[in-house]
Amino acid sequence: MAFRFLEDIATADVAFEAFGGTREELFISAAAALLRTMAAAPERVERRQELTIRLENQELDLLLWSFLQELIFYKDARRLLLHADTVRIEEREGGFSLESTLSGEQLSTDRHRLLVDVKAVTLHRLQVVYKDTIWKAVVVLDV
Repeated sequence: MAFRFLEDIATADVAFEAFGGTREELFISAAAALLRTMAAAPERVERRQELTIRLENQELDLLLWSFLQELIFYKDARRLLLHADTVRIEEREGGFSLESTLSGEQLSTDRHRLLVDVKAVTLHRLQVVYKDTIWKAVVVLDV
């Protein structure tokens, strides 16, 4: 997993770059950055519950957007903090499909020191590119 936060993109939001040797590694890194944005110590989020999600989109950047939005949905609707354990992306005629295994636990203010409440992934400056054998994404989160 590789990511870094970007200070100069958005003043009221949180921005990060995520990296990976494959598309799957990129998505896992982006999920790790999202979790790190929300929780001070994401390594303390135990893998007590597991679920699988499936998504499709015509564009890879919008698939990443949907994937991260799904993680935010589970945080808001079910109070789950989640790690992306596995991601499988298939390219098909007409777009991409994703299957991911997620695991985590119920959000607990006793166990998890929350940093910010991420409301959504924005489309502002969203991009996924492949250059010099590395996949890279830029993501801006509305907090």
